[in-house]
Amino acid sequence: MEYLTMLPPGSRAPEFTLPDQDGREVSLSALLGHRMLILYFYPADFTPGCTREACGVRDMHKEIEQAGLAVAGISPQSADSHRAFREKYNLQFPLLADCDKAVAGMYGVRGPLGFGVRRATFLIDPARTIRDAILADFRIGKHEDFMRRALVTGRGGR
Repeated sequence: MEYLTMLPPGSRAPEFTLPDQDGREVSLSALLGHRMLILYFYPADFTPGCTREACGVRDMHKEIEQAGLAVAGISPQSADSHRAFREKYNLQFPLLADCDKAVAGMYGVRGPLGFGVRRATFLIDPARTIRDAILADFRIGKHEDFMRRALVTGRGGR
């Protein structure tokens, strides 16, 4: 099922399985385990905005883990592209390949007329409920602010 608008907080996060940067199939349930997940969609590997966003997540990764959260990124590039992107920028979290943008469609973050993927971030709890979400598009700072709020939520604050 494809949503025309981004899934709002309170919605159930659709289950999916996508290949990671190493070609291994990874499901939403496996990413969640028994913790909350920061799931972010981004347009493309190696572009200036997406590189800044991914490096920001990298720089916060230790804090994310300490808060008991997991994080993963999704974009339409191949597993090979994700592996090269991850290696070049020393990213320590999984990048998932949504080459046909089916998962982006399920979460309502495909670009206008189905082209590309919008920059969006979801905070998903272990019951697959979307606790918070933001559509940042070109505003990387909004994504970074969302991540900091997610850290507070992960630590038990609200």
